[in-house]
Amino acid sequence: MLDQKNVFQTLADHGVTYFTGVPDSYLNGFCNYALAHCGERNVITANEGNAIALAAGHYFASREIPLVYMQNSGQGNAVNPLASLVDRNVYAVPMLLLIGWRGQGNSEPNHPQHKLQGEITPELLDILHIPYTVLSDSDAAFESAIETAVQYCTENRQPYGLIAPKGVMADPDKPNNVDDTYPMSREEAIEVILDHMPPDTVYSATTGRATRELFFLREKRNETKAHDFLNVGSMGHASSVALGIALSTDRPVVALDGDSAAIMHMGAMTMLSKVNAPNFLHVVLNNGAHESVGGQPSAGHLLDWTIIAEACGYATVGHPVTTKADLIEALEQLRGSKKAAFIDCRIHKGLARKLPPIVFDHREAIDSFINDLNG
Repeated sequence: MLDQKNVFQTLADHGVTYFTGVPDSYLNGFCNYALAHCGERNVITANEGNAIALAAGHYFASREIPLVYMQNSGQGNAVNPLASLVDRNVYAVPMLLLIGWRGQGNSEPNHPQHKLQGEITPELLDILHIPYTVLSDSDAAFESAIETAVQYCTENRQPYGLIAPKGVMADPDKPNNVDDTYPMSREEAIEVILDHMPPDTVYSATTGRATRELFFLREKRNETKAHDFLNVGSMGHASSVALGIALSTDRPVVALDGDSAAIMHMGAMTMLSKVNAPNFLHVVLNNGAHESVGGQPSAGHLLDWTIIAEACGYATVGHPVTTKADLIEALEQLRGSKKAAFIDCRIHKGLARKLPPIVFDHREAIDSFINDLNG
């Protein structure tokens, strides 16, 4: 991994001292250094498109070149503002784009959600007419890349990409940082839900730890996985998949969401104001962190999710739940609400137990899930 102190000094030497984006495990060294040393000049956003727009606003107000960081899966969220806000034909906004390159050269064969994105990461920048450098684990090469990038941004008032393969901006091991903010772990909360929902309940689990923990809980409990949709990619969309299912079946449907994922596309919650889905339960497993990519803080614990959910048309119990007893009571109370329901389930950070990555045949799993839904 590059020396992150040198990385930030090099950026500062070239006038780049403002950072915004969505954390990525391939960039966790960079993201954690920014979190520790940059204060209010590092802003973690809801999604990557937000970060592009925020960076544009910073440039308008300061004429300083900002840096936006993201996992390559977030390029899709960034395309619209890159093409219609910062492009040379619109408002011509210079910025550095630091992109973690998951799936490079099919480097993650057990995670097909990264395969296509890995293939098209450089090509997306080409399509957007954004030049780029693929970084290497060399301080000298990094300094040269930043000099080239900043010169291009300054002369052309356009973005420049910095693509970071695995190991360039991140430690190989992510720590399991467990805190004691709330008594329940995510895995414990999921198991409570499994114990107290009907056996035929359908589950849609969000990207990251929730999918992994649901997968291994099914194995631990010797239960079928045919009721479960594992949203291993497309962060922020597990609840919409769940709602789409709920509107097309009479079975109970539970979205096991994360706070960072729900924040990323929070507008999806407003759909409940327009549809009738009494069999839909949306649970945000809220640890206030981007845990799957390094534990950087989210706004999860700062928001009153209950008020937001009620305003969007959900039934709630009027407050967050923080204990197993609270969660059981909420599940029982909301079961008879006759409308879509929502629970802000406050949990602590960290894994309840050490779990390996999930490895499964995605087509086989989804075909089994479809067959289960269709009888």
